[in-house]
Amino acid sequence: MAGMTEEILDVLIVGAGLSGIGQAAYLQQRCPHKRYAIVERRDAIGGTWDLFRYPGIRSDSDMHTLGYAFKPWVHERSIANAPAILDYVRETASERGIDRHIRYGRKVVRAAWSTADALWTVSLELSGGGSETIRARFLAMCSGYYSYDAGHAPHFQGQEDFTGQIVHPQFWPEGLDYAGKRVVVIGSGATAVTLVPEMARTAGHVTMLQRSPTYVISAPAADGIANRLRRVLPAGLAYRLTRWKNVLRQQIFFQLARRKPDFVKRRLIKATQDAVGDRCDVERHFTPRYNPWDQRLCLIPDGDLFEAINSGTASVVTDTIERFTETGIALSSGDVLPADIVVTATGLKLEVGGGAELVVDGQPVHLGRTLNYKGTMFSGIPNLSSTFGYTNASWTLKADLTAEYVCRLLNHMDATGFAIATPVADDRDAIGEEPMLDFSSGYVQRAVDILPKQGRIKPWRLNQNYFRDLVTLRHRSIADGTLRFSNPPAAALAATPAARLHAAE
Repeated sequence: MAGMTEEILDVLIVGAGLSGIGQAAYLQQRCPHKRYAIVERRDAIGGTWDLFRYPGIRSDSDMHTLGYAFKPWVHERSIANAPAILDYVRETASERGIDRHIRYGRKVVRAAWSTADALWTVSLELSGGGSETIRARFLAMCSGYYSYDAGHAPHFQGQEDFTGQIVHPQFWPEGLDYAGKRVVVIGSGATAVTLVPEMARTAGHVTMLQRSPTYVISAPAADGIANRLRRVLPAGLAYRLTRWKNVLRQQIFFQLARRKPDFVKRRLIKATQDAVGDRCDVERHFTPRYNPWDQRLCLIPDGDLFEAINSGTASVVTDTIERFTETGIALSSGDVLPADIVVTATGLKLEVGGGAELVVDGQPVHLGRTLNYKGTMFSGIPNLSSTFGYTNASWTLKADLTAEYVCRLLNHMDATGFAIATPVADDRDAIGEEPMLDFSSGYVQRAVDILPKQGRIKPWRLNQNYFRDLVTLRHRSIADGTLRFSNPPAAALAATPAARLHAAE
């Protein structure tokens, strides 16, 4: 039975993962008068870190930048496993009372904006059956960038003939026993390089079967400088210093890779060669055809993947799949990989806004036809923000800045008496149009049509640079001429003097 709540929220946050809890924390601190709620489709907090249960799941960046700016990461290991990250997110929600604002088992299926009312009407599907509707003045989409319902799972010829078990990491079976068994992991991305060394600890043998190589870089699981600083300085100060150290290191490395790709490529390949010696053909298996950061680099803690290769418990095969057989995988080269279990670490299925239908004043909105405004909002869509992290650095660096910006925007609207804020792209030809993500990774290319676009000029340009975003989102004026402010027609006459003055300008 559908029902509409009588309340009208100031802010509705979608998603109780790392981003959603962060957005709520900033709201409570900087907009304490705002009434908000978080809707979460699952029955638990944590998003990615609660959903994925495959062996060894961990962060693929350091927790001093993946953690919140306002809450120090105090654990010894900076490349942390999922349980530790989940505890961190839950603790953040509990100690700030955010968990009391979460409404579980509610999936957003439709969000309709009415300019006449200056409200979003959000339709929710309840996990126990039935539906619900919530109204809110502002909608903060913090539901991540991939589908919870399906991963990318291409069909392979002969797959039905395989007598073993086929598993996708996003839907890992509880209690899967792979001890002593032959495992083939299809893929070469972050999930594959995490799974292979972890499964190799107990499996008979694990083979990483990749169509093409990926850059793999080893880093210490524990940040020695961070741990030393924490012993002599207050936790907050030590955390801030470490965070800035790591941000600078990330940005310097990225810029160096962009400006001197051949130099960085040689260094990465040499480091891999030094790590595996003659145990692996580095030129074939770890030398990509593209430049560093054309796709995301894979981070491995303490060289665990290389150790598994050196010990003989894991190996890498670069080839294409001809077909599955009853007992394994036949390759285009003519080789056959025997397998008891095949793990298809073939990627995610990208999705914007949790796949919800968006409607503005009765007109359906195709996000793939909108422009990304400052990496936080979309052209023509009022009072809606979307959190999307960096591809070349930690997700939460951008999530923090987006949450701060939303608070600045809401406070600006209160101060000027406006109820509606809409990014307006007046001249699409002058602005130009490019893919939102300059990334050649398959999961990005498969989603080009559904992802918003970016322009060639500010503020429609999507920065992959923390320092530029720091200036833009934290310090630049909210009223930049592109973000248009207004009130519902019926409320225009009752606007404050400040609002009327701004409107006249």
